[in-house]
Amino acid sequence: MPFDITSLQNPKVKYIVKLREDRRQRQRDGLMLVEGLDEISLAIAAGHSPQTILTAPELAARQMDIPAPEFITVNRAVFGKMSYRENPDGWLGVFPIPQIPLDDLKLGESPLVIVAESVEKPGNLGAILRTADAAHVDALLVCDARVDLWNPNVVRASRGAVFSVPTASVESPNALAWLRSRKIRVVAAAPSAEESYTSVDLGQPIAIAVGTEDEGLSGFWMSNADVKVRIPMMGKVNSLNVSIATALITYEALRQRSEK
Repeated sequence: MPFDITSLQNPKVKYIVKLREDRRQRQRDGLMLVEGLDEISLAIAAGHSPQTILTAPELAARQMDIPAPEFITVNRAVFGKMSYRENPDGWLGVFPIPQIPLDDLKLGESPLVIVAESVEKPGNLGAILRTADAAHVDALLVCDARVDLWNPNVVRASRGAVFSVPTASVESPNALAWLRSRKIRVVAAAPSAEESYTSVDLGQPIAIAVGTEDEGLSGFWMSNADVKVRIPMMGKVNSLNVSIATALITYEALRQRSEK
């Protein structure tokens, strides 16, 4: 069958690769890549409309009629150059980057929020997003990010949860002011804390604050925390992966809330 693009040197292909690799290009153009039919479907279901859809029929085992201003078919080689997945399914979308102001985040009666400070690995941020989706948290605040929230690898690691979880990228002082104005207590995860995460009340409105694996939370969040909690460590390693720590505390909060 004829394809719209078959050359690896096509300007559109080069631009897609630039969007994949260059954070500044994404920020400048306000565009991001979403690869995978499931992830594209989640983005559309969340109300986001693609600017461009590219598909490789040779790779696409599943077909879907996706409305987009620009729909482009490419061959296997071209898709392989644009793709950032090991086993691509032949679907790639270019979407406008969502702009979500803090004040637009909608909270429930007893909010459960996650604050992720300075997370630097796309896989960790993606895993935190998946936990936030699974636990149906009210919001995720990505503070002082070292990794771009709309990095294609974050989208991939989140399995599309970046679209299903109300998420805002914000500086820490603004995040704290927003939490304080809504009477949400800050629960800081810290290996040095005296109280176990299972012994504190997580049933009230809280924000679970987690930091990097190497450095933990900054002094800003530690000094402004309402309570500090630790996860008991029985082995010789003194820290958990930040996404695992987030999941443990988040699900303890769900457990406590289910028993009230």
